[in-house]
Amino acid sequence: MSRNTAITVARGDGIGPEIMEATLAILKGGGARLDIEEIEIGEKVYLRGNSAGIEPSAWDSLRRTKVFLKAPITTPQGGGYKSLNVTTRKAFGLYANIRPCIAYAPYIRTKHPG
Repeated sequence: MSRNTAITVARGDGIGPEIMEATLAILKGGGARLDIEEIEIGEKVYLRGNSAGIEPSAWDSLRRTKVFLKAPITTPQGGGYKSLNVTTRKAFGLYANIRPCIAYAPYIRTKHPG
C-alpha cells in the first residue's frame, strides 16, 4: 500500500482560492493520496510588512514537501516588493516551468492524441 504524498498548498489571492478549491477537488476526485500542508503567501503577507510575500515558516514546509501547488497571487504595485515567483525560483534553483501531461487516448477521447 502506497503512502500519501505531502504537498504544500497556497491558495493565493483574488481568484486564486476558487481555482485552488477546484484543483483540490479534481485531485481528490481522481484519488490522489495527499497530505496537504497549507501556507499563506501573497498580498496578505506583503501587507503585513513582509516584502518577500512569504513568511519564513512557510519555507520549512516547501523544503520538507518539495512540492508546491500555488494559486495566482498579487504582488502589490510600487517599490519595495519582491516577486514571490522570482524569489521561489531563485531559492530552489528552478529554471524551467515544466507542466507534464499525459494523453490517455484512445481510452479517453482527446482532440490531440499522442
